[in-house]
Amino acid sequence: MALKRGLSSVGVHRNRSSGSRFPIVILVLFSVLAPLVFFVGRGLYISDQNNVQSGYTKQNVDWRERLALQSIKNLFTKEVIDVVTTSTADLGPLSLDSFRKGNLSASWKVVETSVEDDATFQSNLKAAELKQEMSKDGKLLDDDRSPDAPAKTLRRQLRDNRRAKRAAELVQQDDEATLKLENAAIERSRAVDSAVLGRYNIWRREIENENSDSTVRLMKDQIIMAQVYIGIAKMKNKLGLQQELKIRVKESQRAVGESTVDADLPHSAPEKIKTMGKVLSIAREQLYDCKLVTGKLRAMLQRSDEQVRSLKKQSTFLSQLAAKTIPNAIHCLSMRLTIEYYLLPLEKRKFPRSENLENPNLYHYALFSDNVLAASVVVNSTIMNAKDPSKHVFHLVTDKLNFGAMNMWFLLNPPGKATIHVENVDEFKWLNSSYCPVLRQLETAAMKEYYFKADNPTKSASSNLKYRNPKYLSMLNHLRFYLPQVYPKLDNILFLDDDIVVQNDLTRLWSVDLHGKVNGAVETCGESFHRFDKYLNFSNPHISRNFDPNACGWAYGMNMFDLKEWKKRDITGIYHKWQNMNEDRALWKLGTLPPGLITFYGLTHPLEKSWHVLGLGYNPSVDKKEIEHAAVIHYNGNMKPWLELAMTKYRSYWTKYIKYDHPYLRSCNLSE
Repeated sequence: MALKRGLSSVGVHRNRSSGSRFPIVILVLFSVLAPLVFFVGRGLYISDQNNVQSGYTKQNVDWRERLALQSIKNLFTKEVIDVVTTSTADLGPLSLDSFRKGNLSASWKVVETSVEDDATFQSNLKAAELKQEMSKDGKLLDDDRSPDAPAKTLRRQLRDNRRAKRAAELVQQDDEATLKLENAAIERSRAVDSAVLGRYNIWRREIENENSDSTVRLMKDQIIMAQVYIGIAKMKNKLGLQQELKIRVKESQRAVGESTVDADLPHSAPEKIKTMGKVLSIAREQLYDCKLVTGKLRAMLQRSDEQVRSLKKQSTFLSQLAAKTIPNAIHCLSMRLTIEYYLLPLEKRKFPRSENLENPNLYHYALFSDNVLAASVVVNSTIMNAKDPSKHVFHLVTDKLNFGAMNMWFLLNPPGKATIHVENVDEFKWLNSSYCPVLRQLETAAMKEYYFKADNPTKSASSNLKYRNPKYLSMLNHLRFYLPQVYPKLDNILFLDDDIVVQNDLTRLWSVDLHGKVNGAVETCGESFHRFDKYLNFSNPHISRNFDPNACGWAYGMNMFDLKEWKKRDITGIYHKWQNMNEDRALWKLGTLPPGLITFYGLTHPLEKSWHVLGLGYNPSVDKKEIEHAAVIHYNGNMKPWLELAMTKYRSYWTKYIKYDHPYLRSCNLSE
C-alpha cells in the first residue's frame, strides 16, 4: 500500500514535470519558426511581386519597342536597322549625335552610362548560368551552332574592324612621330655642317634649299665672298690670308667650271667646300667689316651689271647678224644655179606667157627677195593653194648677185600654169640718188659712219643695234614705196614678203573693198602694243603735231595696194617728204615700217586677222588654231625658218613646200 502510494506520488510528480515542459518547447519552436515563416513568406511575396512587375515591365517595354520599331522601319532600310540592333546589343545605347554625323561605320561612338556596368554584369551572369546548365547535360554548344550566331559573327567582325582601324591609327601616329624626329635630326645636322663651314652663308639663305644646283650655288657664293675678302685683306696688309684665299678661289673655280647642276661637279667638290669654308671663317674673324663688305659687294655688282650690258649688246648684234646672214647651204645653191644660168643660151633664159605680165584682169603678186629658197616657198605655197593657178602672175625682183640663181631656179622648177618674171633692181635706172632720198642718205658720211663704224661710242651707245643691219643698205627693202613706178600698167597688186607661207587661196583679196584707201593690211596693235608711239619719236614736234601716238599699227608682209589710188594721192611723194625730214634719224630709226606708218596714215583699210597671222619668227606661243586657219603665216622676227635658230614647232609649215630630194638641194646638203 505504501509502495503503491509512493509510485503514485512519483507518477504525479513526473506528470507535473512533463506538463510544465511542453509549453516551453512550444514557445521555443514558435519563436524560431515564426520569423522563419515570416521571412520565407515575405520572400515568396517579394518574388511574386518582382515576377509580376518584371512581366508587366517586359510587356510595357515590348510594346514600346514594337512602336519604335514600326516608326524606324519607315525611315531606314532593314540592313541599317540590323546594324543598329547588333551594335546596341554589343556596346549599349548609341549616341544620337554620332548617329546623325556618322556613316553607320563600326566606329560609332558609344554613350557611357551607369547602366553599362549592370548590363555587363547581368550578361556575364546569364552566360555563366547558361554554361552551367549546358555543362550538366554535357551539351555545351558552340557559338556557331547557337541560333544567335549571325548576330554574334557580325558583332565580332565589327569589333575586329574597330581594333584594326585603331591599330592603323596608332601605327600612323607612330610613323608621323618618327618622321618628325628624323626631320628634326636632319635640321640639327645641317646647323652643325653650316657651323663647320663658317657662317658666311647668311648672304644666300636659299642655298639651304634641297635643289639640284644647291651645291653649285654654294661654291659660287663662296667664291664671291672670297673675292670680297681678298680685296679687304689687301687693304689691311694681310698678305698671307690674301694668298690663301686666292688659292682657294682658283681651286673652287676649277671645280665649278661650267657646271650648272650638282651632278656635274667632281667628287672633290665637298672637300673643297669644307676647305674654303674654314678659310672664309678665318677671314671673317680677322677681316669682317660691314661697311667694307657692303662696298666691295656693291662694286662687284656694278661691274657685273656693266658686263651683262656689254654681253647683251654683243648678243643682240650677233643674233641680228645671224638672222640676216644666208646659210652656207643656201649660198651654195645660189652659186650653183648662177653658174648653170649663165651657161644657158640666151633663147632658153626666157619665161613663157610674158603677155600676162601687164594684164590687169589677172592676180598680180610683188615679191622682192635675195633668197632663192625662201622665194620658191612663197611661189609654191601660193600656187598649190590656188583654185586656178593660170590666173596668177608673180613679179620677182632681186639684186644682181642673185639674179641668175633666181631665174635658173624657176626655169628648172616652173610654177605650173602660173606666170613668173624675174627682174634685177640694179637695172632700174630711174632709181638713183637724185630721185630716191634713201640712196642719197646712204652716201653721206654720217650714214657710212653709222653703218661701218659701229664701235664708235659717241654714235653707237644710244642706237639700237637692230637697225644697224645690212638689209637696210639694200634697195630691195625700200622698193615697196615705188610700186607704181615698177608696175605702171597694173591697177592692184598684192605685196608679199619672202618669209611668209600661203595656206589658202588669196583671190578673194582682190574683191575686198578698200573704201577709197590705198593699203589693205592686218592691224597688229593690242591693248598697248604696236601703236605709233612705239615706232615714232613723239618728242619731235613734226611727229606730235601730225600723228596720234595711240593710232594702231599694221604689218607689212601681205598688203593689198590700190595702185590707182596710190597715184592719185601721190603716196611716193609723201614718202619722199618724210624721208628727207628724217635724214638725221630724229623722227624714227632706220627701217621701212615707221615710214610706212607715216606714209599710209589714214589711208590703210584693216583686213580680218585671219588673212595674216604674225609672230612665227619670235613668238613661241602663237595659237595653233590661228596658224591652221590663217591664209598667210608670217615668220617675222629673227628666227627665220631657213635658219638653224628657227623654232622647230613652226618650221614644218614652211618645209612642206620644199622638195628636199631635188638634186641641187642634195648637192648643197640642204635637208629638213
